Amino acid sequence: MSYALELKDLRKNFGKTEIIRGANLAVNAGERVAIIGPNGAGKSTLFNLISGRFGPTSGEILLNGQRIDHKAPYEINRMGLSRSFQITNIFPKLSVFENLRCAVLWSLGYKYTFLKFLSGLKDANELAEKYMEMIRLDKKRDLLAMNLTYAEQRALEIGITIAGGSNVILLDEPTAGMSKSETSRFISLIKEVTVGKTLLTVEHDMGVVFGLADKIAVVVYGEVIAFDTPEAVRSNARVQEAYLGSHVADEQAGVH
Repeated sequence: MSYALELKDLRKNFGKTEIIRGANLAVNAGERVAIIGPNGAGKSTLFNLISGRFGPTSGEILLNGQRIDHKAPYEINRMGLSRSFQITNIFPKLSVFENLRCAVLWSLGYKYTFLKFLSGLKDANELAEKYMEMIRLDKKRDLLAMNLTYAEQRALEIGITIAGGSNVILLDEPTAGMSKSETSRFISLIKEVTVGKTLLTVEHDMGVVFGLADKIAVVVYGEVIAFDTPEAVRSNARVQEAYLGSHVADEQAGVH
């Protein structure tokens, strides 16, 4: 069986320090997976390995059945995987529309051509408009990205991430720094724009995790110790001991 994303005995050492210690994970197409774990568990390192920022010490990473370990990030992106970062990564001096138009060019086959005026690329302009409406920034079309609010910039980054046409999307702490109301709206936005796509997100807010994920992968000391539905993970004794204990105890005591 070919999974959308599969990790096989994945390991990563930095010098003599082993950060990822034989991680295994198999994500089906269309699943929304939240990756959680205590600080220092290796979640960001795992994302960096999957997206090609780091090369693994050993093990395999497969995207839609094809190995991507040791490939460059741009090669992995062209094979169908896009990633956002904890720090917003947009073109601040371009408008909202221009940011999204840049994002769709490669998927439409234009690559790095300088022989055509972008304003004349009807398909690219129409697709950029479509994504702009999806992320609800159509009323900010001509505003420079640097003048958007923080939440709007995060929405734009997600729009850029999905606009390249990838079917596997990695979001690194997408709601970090948002208010409760912004977070609630953002969860709905993420669900809407990733319909039909495979989603992996690193997230510390357990409300976001349980509200967004079909499955949860719990990473502790560089290993995936549990991978199951939110309900099963919540009741897993090993997970409670390693990570969720304080959250579960607070809920049972009526503390929020």
